[in-house]
Amino acid sequence: MVVLAVTWIAHEGQEHEMLQAFERLAAASRKEAGCRMYVVHRHREDKRTFFVYEQYNDDAALQAHRDSPHFQEIAKETLHSLGRRTETFLMEPVA
Repeated sequence: MVVLAVTWIAHEGQEHEMLQAFERLAAASRKEAGCRMYVVHRHREDKRTFFVYEQYNDDAALQAHRDSPHFQEIAKETLHSLGRRTETFLMEPVA
């Protein structure tokens, strides 16, 4: 299993649009054959901060996600116009 954890910060005034983009991306990503989990979190106090936790079967499934049309459109184009990615962690379970 491969885990991806990403933090995004929306540009001032773009919080709602970023939330909508993440909702679309999450819905499409969860339908991918190799996606085990895709959960978008929003900071309780700073509504501009989002944390995304993703699990994939393996590296090939993660690459398929990155190559998907919904990722290319929403993550590569839309999200980058609405905010910035601040942290990315690519991990795997230890047990």
